[in-house]
Amino acid sequence: MTAKPQNRVFGKQQRHHTIILASGDTVRHMTVRPWMAAGAVCLAGIFSISYLLATSYLVLRDDLISATMARQARMQYDYEDRIAALRAQVDRVTSRQLLDQQVVEEKVDKLIEQQQQLSSRNGKLGTLLDRAESSGLTGQHPDANAASGNEHAQLTTPKAIEKLLLGGKPADATPDNSTLAYVPAPETVADRADRVFSKVTLSLKHIEQDQLTRIHNLTADASGTANEIQTIMHNVGIRVPNEVAAAKGEDADGVGGPYVPPENVDRFEQSMADLDTALTHLEIVRGAAESLPFRNPAAGKLVTSPFGNRKDPFFGTLALHTGTDFHFSPGEKIKATAPGKVIAAGWTGGYGNMVEIDHGDGISTRYGHMEQILVKVGDKVGTGAVVGLAGSTGRSTGTHLHYEVRENGHPVDPMYFINAGTKLASYISGLGAI
Repeated sequence: MTAKPQNRVFGKQQRHHTIILASGDTVRHMTVRPWMAAGAVCLAGIFSISYLLATSYLVLRDDLISATMARQARMQYDYEDRIAALRAQVDRVTSRQLLDQQVVEEKVDKLIEQQQQLSSRNGKLGTLLDRAESSGLTGQHPDANAASGNEHAQLTTPKAIEKLLLGGKPADATPDNSTLAYVPAPETVADRADRVFSKVTLSLKHIEQDQLTRIHNLTADASGTANEIQTIMHNVGIRVPNEVAAAKGEDADGVGGPYVPPENVDRFEQSMADLDTALTHLEIVRGAAESLPFRNPAAGKLVTSPFGNRKDPFFGTLALHTGTDFHFSPGEKIKATAPGKVIAAGWTGGYGNMVEIDHGDGISTRYGHMEQILVKVGDKVGTGAVVGLAGSTGRSTGTHLHYEVRENGHPVDPMYFINAGTKLASYISGLGAI
């Protein structure tokens, strides 16, 4: 409630206006003095004048507004230019990544093709290596190849290549930078792949070289072994089947066909052909040696009478002993020294009970003075087959084995063959004593 005071003049004194505010039991009052009203009016006037002056200044100075707008436009253009540059950089990076991806895929395909080629070669080599292993050939030096083999094997599979490619920081990774600025491009996939592919390619070349080296060593070993076996056989007058055919005027290696210009010669294929030829030659020579009586029919037993001229035990005159006598106990088993076909089995004059086996190529063996014969004519026997039991039949002074080796019907010293067999045993497993 506001009460309007009455102005009374008493000795010319004026009362001030009072504002009373009542809220419930609380009563507040404020006396309004003249200077307060004057101050409020002055502040309102100053504010109004300032606003009018500022508005007038801005209206009159429109160049300030234009400068502000131009500055904002320049800032907008700058940001738009930077955004366009960044977009162009992103496009270049994307294009580079696509190109790098194509290059990487081409190189991966090439590496996988090389690996498949090596795997295919290993498959082709399998049969030849089995043949070489069965001949006792290795063609490699374990100390030299073991370390390199493990290293190369780790780099010859697609998974290994992929692992190498994925290792390291991705190509499109950029540093964490909050400002819009150009940053140097990191190492790309192609750059890292070039180093990886160089390493893998070098590894594959090493593997290929190792294969060629092993093939070359196997070929040399096979040729050397065949030549050694052939030389030993020559010393006893035995020729391999090819030589026999050539001696008879036959062409054992007949070849022919129209002339066709040669194709590009692949070193690996040529090496495999050479190895196949060497192994075939070795197998022929080995087979010839294994089919002939180079084994000792009485290993460790006493020789009671060698081959050659001697004093005949019955007449006391000089006579040719056509075989070698070995001491045997009565009833002891007598075994064939090589595979062949029985061409005689029975009583044969001074031989008593005798078995003769034809081994081919004009070579045969005879086993005489046996107590009992255990084979018959026409039987095919293998190496070590029991042909009879030792005895003392025919022109014999005691139990023993009369062993003969004949070439084209003529007796030769069996010890030539037995000694040659001892030398051949180092080249042919299983050619020792029966």
